[in-house]
Amino acid sequence: MIPLLSLFLSLLAASVIAKDSALPTLSDVTAAEAFIEASEVVVIGFFETPSEETFGYKELVEAAKTVKHIPVALCSDKESWAKLSIVSDTIAIFRKADNHQDNLQLSETKKVEADGLARFITMNELRYITEYNQVTAVGLFQSEVKAHLLLFINRGSGDYKELKDRLGALAPEFVGEFLFVLVHGVKSNEKSLGYFGLTSRDLPRVGIYDRNSDMKWLMPEGEISTERVREFCQSLILGNLKEVKQAGEPDPKTEL
Repeated sequence: MIPLLSLFLSLLAASVIAKDSALPTLSDVTAAEAFIEASEVVVIGFFETPSEETFGYKELVEAAKTVKHIPVALCSDKESWAKLSIVSDTIAIFRKADNHQDNLQLSETKKVEADGLARFITMNELRYITEYNQVTAVGLFQSEVKAHLLLFINRGSGDYKELKDRLGALAPEFVGEFLFVLVHGVKSNEKSLGYFGLTSRDLPRVGIYDRNSDMKWLMPEGEISTERVREFCQSLILGNLKEVKQAGEPDPKTEL
C-alpha cells in the first residue's frame, strides 16, 4: 500500500496542486497543457514568485472571484513558460474559439486593478459560440479571425437551446476561419439586427459578416440545420458569397 500511496502523491505533485492561494498551481508542462485543453477559455497567471507582494498577484486572485465561470490557475514552472512563450510575469488568456493566446505582460503594465483585470478577462472571453454584447464586441473585433457566423434569435423562443447547441457543436469545425456569435433580439441589439435588415419578429435567422470586405449576407430562410449552416460557411470560404446580394441596406460606416 505504501508504494501505491507514494505513486499517487508523486502523480498529484506533477499535476494541479492546491496551494495556500485561492488558485490551483500548475507544476509542469503536462499539467499546464491539460488545464488549457480542459475548457474553452482559461486564464493562467505566470508568476516567478507568486505571493501577496508580487505585482498583479492579489489582483488576479480577486478578479478570479468575479469571473468564477472561467478556470484560473497559477504557474511558476519555467519549462511551461518556455513552452507557452512566456518571458516574464504574465497573465494569459487561452481560448479555443480562435486558437488564441492573449498575454498581459505585467512588466509593461503600470497599474493593475482587480476590476480592470476582470474586465480584460471577460472582454476576451470568446467561446465556440459567444453571446454578443458591448463587452464581448471588443474581443470579437480584435480577434485575428475576421469572419463571424451570426445566429440571430430571441432568447425565449422554443428552439433557442436547440439551435444554440447545434451551432456551438459545429463551431469547432471552423476554428481559425469563423467566430460563431449569438445575437439576441433585444433592444440593445437593434442596430445589429437593422444592419442585416432584420427585426426581432424575423428571428431566428443566420447571417455572415466578413470584416475583411465589410460585407454581410443572410442564409436563405428555412430550416437552420447543421448541414445548411456548414454549407453557408463554406460558401464564404470558397468565395461564392461575393456574387450574392448583401443583407439589408449597405452602409460601410456601420459596425455590427
